[in-house]
Amino acid sequence: MDNKELAARFKLLADLIELTGGNDFKAKSYQNAAFKLSKWPTDLFALPEEEIGSIEGIGAGILAKIKEIKQTGTMADLDALLQQVPVGVIEMLSIKGIGAKKVRLIWKELEIETVGELLYACHENRLAKLKGFGEKTQAEVVKSIEFRQANVGRLKYYKAEAIANTFVDAFSMALEGRRVEVTGEVRRKMEVVDVIEWIAEDSAEDVLIALLSATEGVMFVESDGDAITFKLNQSYNCKIHLTPAEEFTYRWWETTGSAMHISLVGYTGEDTIETEEEIYESRGLYYIVPELREGRDEVELAATLEVSEGLLEYEDIKGMLHNHSTYSDGLHTLRDMAVYCKEQGWEYLGICDHSQTAVYAGGLKPERIIEQHAEIDKLNIELAPFKILKGIESDILGDGSLDYTDEVLSSFDFVVASIHQGFKMSAEQATARLIKAIENPHTTILGHPTGRLLLSRPGYPVNHEAIIDACAKHGVVIELNANPNRLDMDWRWIKYATDKGVLISINPDAHAKEGYHDTYYGVCAARKGYLKPEQTFNCFALSQIQDYLAKRKQHVGTNV
Repeated sequence: MDNKELAARFKLLADLIELTGGNDFKAKSYQNAAFKLSKWPTDLFALPEEEIGSIEGIGAGILAKIKEIKQTGTMADLDALLQQVPVGVIEMLSIKGIGAKKVRLIWKELEIETVGELLYACHENRLAKLKGFGEKTQAEVVKSIEFRQANVGRLKYYKAEAIANTFVDAFSMALEGRRVEVTGEVRRKMEVVDVIEWIAEDSAEDVLIALLSATEGVMFVESDGDAITFKLNQSYNCKIHLTPAEEFTYRWWETTGSAMHISLVGYTGEDTIETEEEIYESRGLYYIVPELREGRDEVELAATLEVSEGLLEYEDIKGMLHNHSTYSDGLHTLRDMAVYCKEQGWEYLGICDHSQTAVYAGGLKPERIIEQHAEIDKLNIELAPFKILKGIESDILGDGSLDYTDEVLSSFDFVVASIHQGFKMSAEQATARLIKAIENPHTTILGHPTGRLLLSRPGYPVNHEAIIDACAKHGVVIELNANPNRLDMDWRWIKYATDKGVLISINPDAHAKEGYHDTYYGVCAARKGYLKPEQTFNCFALSQIQDYLAKRKQHVGTNV
């Protein structure tokens, strides 16, 4: 059990206490513990009990429950409450816009016990008439349920990749030299995966079926001779394509690309080939890497351009911009964040704690900024030539203005401007709000432009062309937030941005030092948008980025 799973149990315990009308104080203490545990960067079960007990918010009672889970795999209090609440009511807890107390009202007042019943009740306007809800809340509930239903069984890339690689290792070990590879959407590094796919030699069919049938979590293993299909953990669709060994390369290519890509290339396996490069050569095309095989414009471009040459690599990244420390809602101190960043071989760290409006995240008041900047100055002397850049993640307020006065904003080396509140906007409202922030001369980087959370929250609607055009006009960098739950901006808009001369910054938005490595997922997404190192802001060497920011500051001085 990892930390997030442990935290989820405490979160569920808190919700069930509220659902059953239990002690609010206990519920809040478990909610707080869940938050702390979910953010802890190392394996909690590997720590001594006294070290776990020293974590803020983890008292003796909670420590005892962690010990109980570690020893028995269960929590008696949680199990008892689970017996009191219908499964469908528990499922309602995952609906955006309603917390445990509102779910309790739905359950007790409307006598609704499943998500399906709730959706039907919304269509009859029964939820809108329930005290404390109204038409807006009802509309949000419908939107959330429909979004969830549309995404059942889908996985974020980072989870799908981990599953695919774990299974391919197990398959390879069992197959004793016969080939097996990851294919499909995972090989293309899609941000959301519908089916996890592999390809294997057909002589391995019996071995694979036997292995899968004995694997925990695998269900409904079926084979028709061309493919083995199965479900993982009752939710995730998986498929192993089977092929004769002599056709492996062709079939690997065919199962990797989207249907449109395969159609546009028009290769049907008519020749014996050893490499995928030969397929593209046979059609007069330059080689196209798997990430680009989406059936957009890659085939047309590959007729005259080496589209796969010079794409961004993880090793090209020179520094980490947009990261948080304990000054706001980060888990590690500024020193810890800086030292670890330097140890990993990066040249600079952009620290961007939250601004004062983000009270929920411990946003910095002006006096805390002065304190942080003083610490940065000391650390920069100590850690030279490594450099901590003084940044802030400034909230974009409802009217499009930035947090703080011009004087305070001028004290930073750079400013990441992001929306964190007030997501319920029309496309016109969201676009106007973002463009006003982009026009602010203090804005260096536009952070996570749509605010999306993959499979959890769709982004607010925006006019992407207008946003990108505004960034081009005002010299604002656009963030590709590399957190694998975001990957925002969407890679589909990267080429439009770079064609306009807009730089992209692959930012981990790390709230703990280990979060820097999420940059890998940002690079995966960026490559799908043809991004190259020279178009990537944090591929600049330290001297280059300092020169860029110095010129930007001069520009600010003449425009404030």
